[in-house]
Amino acid sequence: MLKHVIVAALLASATPALATPSQDLAAVLKDHWAWFLQTNPEYATALGVRSYDDRISDLSLAEADRQAKQAQVFLDRLKAIPDAGLSPTERTNKAILSRLLSEQVEGNKYGERQILFTTYYGWHQSAAELANNVPFATHADYESYLTRLAQYPKLNAEALKITRDAVAQGYVQPCDALSGYEKTIIGVVAEDPAKSRFYQPFLGNRPADMSEAEWSAMKARAAKLVTDVLNPEYRKFYDFYTKDYAPKCRKTVGASAMPNGAAWYAYRARVMTTTDKTPEEIHQIGLSEVKRIRAEMDAVAKQAGYASREAFIQELRTNPKYYAKTPEELLAVAALQAKRNDGKLPQYFGRLPRLPYGIKPIPAETAETTTTAYAQAGSLASGLASTYWVNTSKLNQRPFWELPALTTHEAMPGHLFQLGLQQELELPDFRKYEASFTAFVEGWALYTERLGIEMGVYDTPEKQMGRLSYEMWRACRLVVDTGMHAKGWTKAQAVAFMKDNTALTDANIEAEVNRYISWPGQALAYKMGELKIRELRARAEAALGPKFDIKRFHDAVLGQGPVPLDVLDAQINEWIAGEKR
Repeated sequence: MLKHVIVAALLASATPALATPSQDLAAVLKDHWAWFLQTNPEYATALGVRSYDDRISDLSLAEADRQAKQAQVFLDRLKAIPDAGLSPTERTNKAILSRLLSEQVEGNKYGERQILFTTYYGWHQSAAELANNVPFATHADYESYLTRLAQYPKLNAEALKITRDAVAQGYVQPCDALSGYEKTIIGVVAEDPAKSRFYQPFLGNRPADMSEAEWSAMKARAAKLVTDVLNPEYRKFYDFYTKDYAPKCRKTVGASAMPNGAAWYAYRARVMTTTDKTPEEIHQIGLSEVKRIRAEMDAVAKQAGYASREAFIQELRTNPKYYAKTPEELLAVAALQAKRNDGKLPQYFGRLPRLPYGIKPIPAETAETTTTAYAQAGSLASGLASTYWVNTSKLNQRPFWELPALTTHEAMPGHLFQLGLQQELELPDFRKYEASFTAFVEGWALYTERLGIEMGVYDTPEKQMGRLSYEMWRACRLVVDTGMHAKGWTKAQAVAFMKDNTALTDANIEAEVNRYISWPGQALAYKMGELKIRELRARAEAALGPKFDIKRFHDAVLGQGPVPLDVLDAQINEWIAGEKR
């Protein structure tokens, strides 16, 4: 209740029209950022804003409606500001915030907003990940953490209510994507609270501002919270999922089979790619890329001495020498690759991020149903390092020859490089921390996989095929995502297409296709973003000739943070013009 009173007061005191458009825009940005932090309290804590440390995000539909209504208020204020009175940078800020707000308003109109989990995320895993996203240095930090965990029953009840209603209305995940999903729920439950993911912060050293007695009491509170509150709530979700949700899962895989699903998927394609291309246009781009990459894979196989691409891939998939025997071995190879990449960065970038990163295994209860790795950005403000999460389950499906491309994408100079640098840019806060356009973020990471060729990352035919397989994987996404959600493809068709064209192992293909089924449109961003960055680099090289500087180009691409692809296009054109002078 208090939150809504504060927000109402904020809106009531919204700054009236000021003397200049620049001042009006500055007022909107200030008000919007304050509102964003209030409605995302956990993220606010991670960013060093401690005003909301006793709160968790409200995922209710009523709150979603309130936020969409307020987004429209901000949007109307932006529309009233004439572009003519703004600088080029201010016009960009206005356009980006307008796009974010418009997408929020539009997305809230679809019933699909009631689908609260995918094979990649869910409210139960977000809660279990909280300890990785907030700081632990003081008594107040630990108190805040326990205060938030104690609110999980309310959040869980709301999520279950929304999900139960969603099932009744036909907004339910497909059966084909849910194999083993119950493990992501019940796997969080630990009979010994000291082994719970929720208890991990209490396994470290006592904060300096707490006595031994206070520390012992707080650890006892944490253990009791795990046993008496959190474990029962996770069992409650598990029971609902196995008894009431899974039996009613959707028999179709395409988003278009849901109410108004075709329109929602078209919206998702626009949001994820930041383009106006239709699913059919994206599908055709994917087929073209698949054809090109397949020819390159054929050439690498012949250079390696194999009669065909298929023969080389069969060797790569089945020879035990390409696979780790233990999780520690896989992590060690990934860590070594990461440090090798680190050593090459000054040759390709003029500005390097300060934020360090570590490597951790993906939690066991989610590893078997999720992707092969992912990145998690830390925070300089809160003293949180970034993390390169590596999947150490099913070791016979995690080949060494994939690690160079994988590590380049997720760590350096891919996600952790870009996300770390983003925090240091001189931009409005919303552009540094809120405007995370997937086409830019994932497009950049995929672009760096190709940059790895110049960096000398792929020094064997196996590693070269690993990179090509990963590029093919992202090209196939354009085909199978649109195929399933807009063209009526089955899961079997998608799996067969992926297996025929990539070198990915069966486990990876299964996890990835399930991801595309349960998270429509997100996978379209990667290849579309990468193609745009490659296009811009080729344009810059042609225009600048010997004046082209790879460091300066990369700094220009990353220097304005994540932006829609049309904005990036305009920015690089402006940069090229400046370089010619």
